Amino acid sequence: MPIFQDVHGLAVKFFIQKDLAQGIQAELCETITSLGGRVETKVPRQGYVLVQNGSTEEERLRLCWASPDRPERHFVPYTYVEACKIAGILLKQIFAHDGEPIKMHIHPSIANVNARMALSQRIMHSGGDPTASVQSARIILADPNTEVFQHLVKVYQGVPNKYVESYLWVKKCIEKGVLVYTPLVYKNPGGRRPGEERTQFTDEDEAHLCAWIAAKIPFKETGGRTGNRLYQQLCEMAADPEYTWVTRHTWQSWRERYKKNAARLDALIAAIVDQRKPSQGEKGQYGYVRKTEDKPKRSRRKRSRNTDHFHPSDDEFLSAFEDNSGKSPAMSTPSVLYASIEHLAIPGARCLDRTSENIIFEELGALDEIGECAQASGDNELAPACGKRKVDEESEGVTNNNKKSRHGSEKKQPEISILHVPLATSTNGSFYPGSLHVIDQTLQDIARDNRFTVEEVQEYYDKCGEMERTRARFDKMRKELSIKFKEDDK
Repeated sequence: MPIFQDVHGLAVKFFIQKDLAQGIQAELCETITSLGGRVETKVPRQGYVLVQNGSTEEERLRLCWASPDRPERHFVPYTYVEACKIAGILLKQIFAHDGEPIKMHIHPSIANVNARMALSQRIMHSGGDPTASVQSARIILADPNTEVFQHLVKVYQGVPNKYVESYLWVKKCIEKGVLVYTPLVYKNPGGRRPGEERTQFTDEDEAHLCAWIAAKIPFKETGGRTGNRLYQQLCEMAADPEYTWVTRHTWQSWRERYKKNAARLDALIAAIVDQRKPSQGEKGQYGYVRKTEDKPKRSRRKRSRNTDHFHPSDDEFLSAFEDNSGKSPAMSTPSVLYASIEHLAIPGARCLDRTSENIIFEELGALDEIGECAQASGDNELAPACGKRKVDEESEGVTNNNKKSRHGSEKKQPEISILHVPLATSTNGSFYPGSLHVIDQTLQDIARDNRFTVEEVQEYYDKCGEMERTRARFDKMRKELSIKFKEDDK
């Protein structure tokens, strides 16, 4: 059924303001006719008067033809026809009362300009007036997500015939086809209703209360029986099946009951205490808490000003090579050995050169012990540098230069000592194959076969964790590189 026909199949009547542009009038006539309506040459008793808001002719038409006796005669903007066409229904004039548009105010809290314009059009198409001020408006539309919305609700909640609504409220009313204000709900103001009796205290309640106080504060001279926290803790026990009785009263009522009957209840509490005979400060009594653990004091060792080198004791040095379980890194953490022995920081000492390191290792015999431990493990792990003391002069020179460049910035901090133990290497920088782990040996083979660096192969293996996948990747990379550069050579 066409949208401009009523339930009886009769065409809805429209009157178009005469001073509108001829093009607009022609378009309106065509649209109204196509949707089943009829354009009248005179103002109909029942129908719609299409006007241009704010014009002089609109004011004249309203003054002459708007009447409470004709509630079914509606004045709407001429864009109403297009709005009905888009909506697919004949929009009801729900925002009109006794033939007059309901005045609404769009609050500045709705900051989006496009949203304000769309909201204004919806209100006018449904019979309302969105141009009213805050004082004269019957409905104030605001953004509910702002603080000012709640402020407006509080300010106008006691003002009759004045409502504060969300901007979403307009759409809900249009969809329902009826004007319904947000309902009011009753909020209990507190206190007892007239004629309602309070919950009386029973002898059983007093017995429970005395037992609680006797357990928590058996000796009155310690104080705290009239404090708030004692009774708050009592009500917090409501979840315990043995303390369901506490819900009969609030913690304030329990406190006032004792406070007003302290002389009588103290005697009952004293009798319970004499029977139980608790000692003062017993666990569970109110006011006594667990003593905090003392923090261990840190002992600071004074550094000797006369010595240029720091010599740690045997136990201190060897403990640096052991983890928390007391095992050597060579036994428990193979990754430490096949990669490198990490730098050891010893507070209160400066950086040691290679000569000083060799003196320390030789005095303590730690190098031989670590080397023997790594060989005895039988895991084919990489032995630390301490297992091979004699190093080629050229290799040692390169190592010392690298060490100096690597720790150059740390020499500015005299409180940190760095001990660096190099890997067991040959003169050309390669690892000794006899001391390599099987994984490291395989990674080196992949790097050598495909002419990549060990670091590249190691990095990819650490990410994927699969040896065959690592080998396949670098085989493929080498083949693609070979094909690529053969093409470039052509």
